[in-house]
Order: sequence, then structure tokens, then C-alpha cells
Amino acid sequence: MKEIIAGVVRAHHALASAGQADMVWGHVAVRDPEGRGVWMKAAGWGFEEIEAQRVLLVSWDGEVLAGDGKRHIEYPIHTGIMAARSDVDCTIHTHAMAATAFASLEVPLRAINHDGVPFADPDVPRFTRTGALIRTDELGAALAETLGDARGCLIPQHGLVVAGPDVAHAVMYAVLLDRACRAQLTAIAAGGPKRWSDAEEITTKMAECWPPSQIEAGWNYLTRLRS
Repeated sequence: MKEIIAGVVRAHHALASAGQADMVWGHVAVRDPEGRGVWMKAAGWGFEEIEAQRVLLVSWDGEVLAGDGKRHIEYPIHTGIMAARSDVDCTIHTHAMAATAFASLEVPLRAINHDGVPFADPDVPRFTRTGALIRTDELGAALAETLGDARGCLIPQHGLVVAGPDVAHAVMYAVLLDRACRAQLTAIAAGGPKRWSDAEEITTKMAECWPPSQIEAGWNYLTRLRS
């Protein structure tokens, strides 16, 4: 499990480097390969503070099975999505500022740069059931239903959630979603946007801009910032 735990640690550090830390809130979770639940950071620590000894194994029912410390209240975000999607091995929840601000506008997210391509066709879903904490299995399942098979979801009054097949994809999705929201907020402030990629160009750019090799390149860059 050392590799899994190391991935959880690196993911938190990468997100901190990308500016998505929010004091001690937000979390990354990785599916336990033995099916026992998810590995995620202990509550009370910031992204940049996470080390191996601050990573817990949390069961599907919220019991801490390994590690020292308290689990996060919102663990159902991760267990709910992973229970619904066998293709997902990593989920992330942050309070990224641009994504949270953009979620309040109720306007479609446009692919006005490369960052928006993974989320604009169809439009990134919004979970509007509640902007409060997602602390029950029922809310976690509802969030997973809203997310569907998308790469990410905005939670107005709260933040973002992303889901990926591995840590690298999930971290990059979180970073790209927030950056796409920031780019559109900038365009809105300038009186736009007036141009963005259509569905055909989005398909082309997904293949050209975000193949696994480029996801890995971005992930490696973010992890190098900590070293």
C-alpha cells in the first residue's frame, strides 16, 4: 500500500502547488485495491502538510481501518462516486475559488481555452441539492448521480468534485476545471466571451491537447514544484 499512500500524498502536494489548498479543508481519495474503502488524508491538516503518516484507510461506512487521526466528515463524496463508477480510482473535492465563483453564475462553461475542453461538451454538471456539507451516504449517492459519467462537477456555494481513472488524471481535472472557470470569469469581466470551441473542435482538442501523455506531463510538473 506504500505506492497508494504515496500517490495520495503527492496529489495533495500537487493541488497545493496549483493553489487549491483551503487551510485544512478539501481532500483527495484513492480506491483501496483490496476493496476495503478509500485512502484519504486525515482531517485537520492542509494539503501541503500531508505526509504518509497522515493518510487513512476509510471504509465504505466511514470507519477508520488504518492510520492515525480522524476522518473527514465528507468522506461520502468519495465513497458515493466510487461505488457508482467502477472506472474511477481517484476522486477530489476542493474549494477552488474560481470554480466556486463561476458555479454561482448559472451560465454554461465554454471551452474558451484548452482548459475548458474536458468539461464543455456536454456542459459540466452542477450539484444543486445542497451547498452544505455532503456528510451522508444519501447525499454522496445523489452527488454521484449528478456527476454521472462526467469528469467533474461544480457544487454551487461549495466547490468542485472531479473523478479520474488514476491520481494523475484526477489532479489534472481539478486543476483544469478551476483554470477554465477562471478564464471564463476573466472573459465575462471583459464583456465576453464571444468565441469558444464548438463540439467538433472540442473532440479534436481532447485528442491533441489531453491525451494520457499530456495529462502525465502536467501531473509531473505539478509534483516537481514540491521537490
